[in-house]
Amino acid sequence: MRQLTAILPLVLFIALGLFLLNGIGKDTKSIPSPLIDKPVPEFSLSDLLDEQKTLTAADLKGRPALLNVWATWCPTCKQEHAQLNRIARDEGITIYGVNYKDDRAKAQIWLEKYMNPYALNIFDPEGKLGLNLGVYGAPETFLLDAQGVIRYKHIGAIDQLVWSELREKMKQLEVN
Repeated sequence: MRQLTAILPLVLFIALGLFLLNGIGKDTKSIPSPLIDKPVPEFSLSDLLDEQKTLTAADLKGRPALLNVWATWCPTCKQEHAQLNRIARDEGITIYGVNYKDDRAKAQIWLEKYMNPYALNIFDPEGKLGLNLGVYGAPETFLLDAQGVIRYKHIGAIDQLVWSELREKMKQLEVN
C-alpha cells in the first residue's frame, strides 16, 4: 500500500502531462461544429431594426452568405465591425447578423454609429438561436451556402487574413 501511495502522484503527473501535450499546437479557433453540412436551425425571431418583422431560417436562403453573431457588449465585435462593413460594401457579400443576448435599443444605436453591414439582423435577446447554433460567445461567423446550409464556422474576429480564407471558401460554394 505504501508503494502505491508513493507512485500514484507520479502516474497522475504523467497522465496530466500527456493530456496537456496532446493539446499543444491545436487550432483553438476552429472547434468543429456538429452543424457543418446541416441547415441553420429553425427559428422565429424578430428583426433587430423592425420589431414587427419576424425572421426565420427561410430568410437566410438564396445566396452564399456569412452569418455573424455579434453584440454591443463584445469588444472583439467592435474590432471586426469595420472589416464586415468593408466586405459588405466593397465586395457585395451578403452578411446576416445575429444580435446575441443584447439590448435592442443599444444595438440599434451601435449600428447607427458604426454603420450596418447586415442585410438582415436577427434579434436573439435570450440567446436561443445562438445556443442552437452552438455559439460559445461573440463573435462567431458561419459560412452558409445558398440553401442555408452551414458549411464552415469561425470563432473570433474576421480580420483580413481570416476573410481571405473565407472568401476562397465562398468562391467554392458559388462554383458548386
